Amino acid sequence: MIKAIRNGGLKRGAQAFFEHEASGGVVLMVSAALALVLSNSHFSWMYDALLGTPVVLQIGALALDKPLLLWINDGLMAIFFFLVGLEIKREIMEGRLSSVRKAASPLIAALGGMIVPALIYIALNWEDPAALHGWAIPAATDIAFAVGVLALLGSRVPVALKVFLLALAIIDDLGAIVIIALFYTSHLSLSVLAIAAVGIAVLCYLNYRGVNHTAAYVVVALFIPLRTTGENEESPLKRVEHGLAGWVAFGVMPIFAFANAGVALHNLSFEDLFGGIPLGVALGLFLGKQIGIMGFTWAAVRLGLARLPDGATWFQLYGVAVLGGIGFTMSLFIGTLAFAGPEQGAAVRLGVLAGSLMSAVLGYVLLRNALSSSPSRRSTSGGGQASGVPMQAGSPGD
Repeated sequence: MIKAIRNGGLKRGAQAFFEHEASGGVVLMVSAALALVLSNSHFSWMYDALLGTPVVLQIGALALDKPLLLWINDGLMAIFFFLVGLEIKREIMEGRLSSVRKAASPLIAALGGMIVPALIYIALNWEDPAALHGWAIPAATDIAFAVGVLALLGSRVPVALKVFLLALAIIDDLGAIVIIALFYTSHLSLSVLAIAAVGIAVLCYLNYRGVNHTAAYVVVALFIPLRTTGENEESPLKRVEHGLAGWVAFGVMPIFAFANAGVALHNLSFEDLFGGIPLGVALGLFLGKQIGIMGFTWAAVRLGLARLPDGATWFQLYGVAVLGGIGFTMSLFIGTLAFAGPEQGAAVRLGVLAGSLMSAVLGYVLLRNALSSSPSRRSTSGGGQASGVPMQAGSPGD
């Protein structure tokens, strides 16, 4: 009897944890902290060996042979971006990004969040031509980590503010991809771009013909239909979004965090932070992001080009702007493209870690204080569904 009660209590406790909106963020942060500890301990060789494990997928002569880390970042995280795409499409079509004025806010904010950090980095490294090559490192926002910190605050965060951060980070990442293509890539494959264009044309045609079977759109979230022809027919987009939310929150994102947060800090000291590269990256992320996002958004609102997210205050928006300084994965990736030397690579890691940690801590504190003075709410989007992606908890397979 006692055992049954105890088991029942554990089951209810586990269910309550997974249903709490902040639980996904907690799991994400624990995974990141574990990776950071392991990579700077005597067990770092195990961590490196795990991520370097070769994983081979082969069909006949066609083979993909990549280390586990790349399978996680290039394969598993595609599920995360797939779900993000569903969220953004729903908000654009019938939610809080459905008008030009609403959608303008994250676009303008993202531009400011890319321009100002780059200018700060350039100003601090102006006299070092080699260091200037890393000007784009602080221009990127890490969607997964920024959203994970926001998720720690649970349902008190207005849904429109969550969507603003998602849209800002996505636009920011798209901008980073363009920068990589233009400034850090020696060759663009026109044949691959042509194949992608053909694929988009086919997906547009499927939408035009009213094809609602999700299998036809499984690789591109923005083309999954939101609306249906039948009055009582379930929306394919909302069905997929709800089904994936728990798996992303408690599976994809924690694995991603564990694989990418293990930044080795061996042989680095506090004094090293004041070199041109690490200081430019750290201040670009921590100061440049918040100045750029807030400054551009304030100017756009004053000029009537954009509006604040529904239900959000300037103080809350400032907290989100600070979270935009969590650069981590994309910043580290650009750093590997900008610098090949181990000494410069260590400087980049130090700057990214310092800027991202300061942004995460201050952003969380600011938002916690800003939301504590606001009435608790649980908003839903235009589609009548709680904001999805990793911000909504829900056990896998719900």
